[in-house]
Amino acid sequence: MASPPDTSKTIKLERYNSYLRRLHSNKVLNASSKLLFRATLLIALVLILFFTINYPPLSDHPHHITPHRHSFLSTGFFSSSSSATGGSSWEKQVRHSSTPRRPNGFSVLVTGAAGFVGSHCSLALKKRGDGVLGLDNFNNYYDPSLKRARQQLLLKHQVFIVEGDLNDAPLLTKLFDVVPFTHVLHLAAQAGVRYAMQNPQSYVSSNIAGFVNLLEVAKTATPQPAIVWASSSSVYGLNTDVPFSEMHRTDQPASLYAATKKAGEEIAHTYNHIYGLSLTGLRFFTVYGPWGRPDMAYFFFTKDILDGKSIDVYQTLDDKEVARDFTYIDDVVKGCVGALDTAEKSTGSGGKKKGPAQLRIYNLGNTSPVPVGKLVSILEALLNTKAKKHVIKMPRNGDVPYTHANVTMAYKDFGYRPSTDLATGLRKFVKWYVSYYGIHMKKETDSKTQS
Repeated sequence: MASPPDTSKTIKLERYNSYLRRLHSNKVLNASSKLLFRATLLIALVLILFFTINYPPLSDHPHHITPHRHSFLSTGFFSSSSSATGGSSWEKQVRHSSTPRRPNGFSVLVTGAAGFVGSHCSLALKKRGDGVLGLDNFNNYYDPSLKRARQQLLLKHQVFIVEGDLNDAPLLTKLFDVVPFTHVLHLAAQAGVRYAMQNPQSYVSSNIAGFVNLLEVAKTATPQPAIVWASSSSVYGLNTDVPFSEMHRTDQPASLYAATKKAGEEIAHTYNHIYGLSLTGLRFFTVYGPWGRPDMAYFFFTKDILDGKSIDVYQTLDDKEVARDFTYIDDVVKGCVGALDTAEKSTGSGGKKKGPAQLRIYNLGNTSPVPVGKLVSILEALLNTKAKKHVIKMPRNGDVPYTHANVTMAYKDFGYRPSTDLATGLRKFVKWYVSYYGIHMKKETDSKTQS
């Protein structure tokens, strides 16, 4: 009888192969687990980064301004990146907008070009043949749609606005590399006296850090531009000598806004002294007019009167009427252009001063203070509507009770002479307001507005 075949070797071989298969499966499983873990971690990090950039943390202050943000998935992010690096199409727009069309015309960088004063000045300079390039961050301190509308108005006149922030040093450096600006009209700032109590950091970031960043870039530019910039009548603070003169003390600011503007004047002195930058500061007195700022009293008074809402009319603590030196926008524009026309060239090169440079400061006001009650009466007549006035004491929020400009120096140096009284200026503002917001006025009101 034949012996059974020896299967021990076959069994051992099968066991060995099974062992190899299990070993291989474990390796694949381990590798897959590691790969899955890494992929999950990567996705989580991307999501965290995305939500951090696009969704700001909740704030206890509902009116806190959120810094300008770009989504990674939006075209705005890519346009911002291309602005910083300078694509050929972007550079072509920048150069075209900045190129003067008149002999010996200026090439002017206007910061805050989508703002109230900035848009008017940009338009005036462009119309006379200067090259104008705007810069604005379109923040939401007030309705950005108004700024966008101003941007479209300027675009029709071939003024290009670069969307960017004063604190973006690479962007500013790129602009000065692309265009040899002869002048800078620096009007970008965080405005408003009262809002400084809610968001003080925004004033420091824009009015101080942003100004320093601009001067840092300008000092190393070749050629160095002459700089005209906006200070404020608020720097006079608690000064009681009237009318306010450039010779009066300005070391008692009544608000953080005023303090940042006064700091700007001292910073300008420093950069003029060390680097030879030509600097001219303009102290604006309550500028008003078409395309104005919605946070200004004349603007929201108009809105509230038409809406049938009550308006707060301030009195001083000793029962006197609050008065302002209201200055019409066209007069302020003439002052800004006059300051640019008489600004001397900077004397520095490559960040080094070669000689003494011009340093000036001027009031730009109307020289005729008007009580706020009179402002309301004029608006009532123009709107053919009685205001619901709520007379209250002025709160301690940094506002001053009275402003009055002495403009002798501006008249002497560049012929500044305001010519628009408040009634005339408000008539032009109301005409713009009802047209822009599509408000239907009564026939008798229209006839008064157009008379």
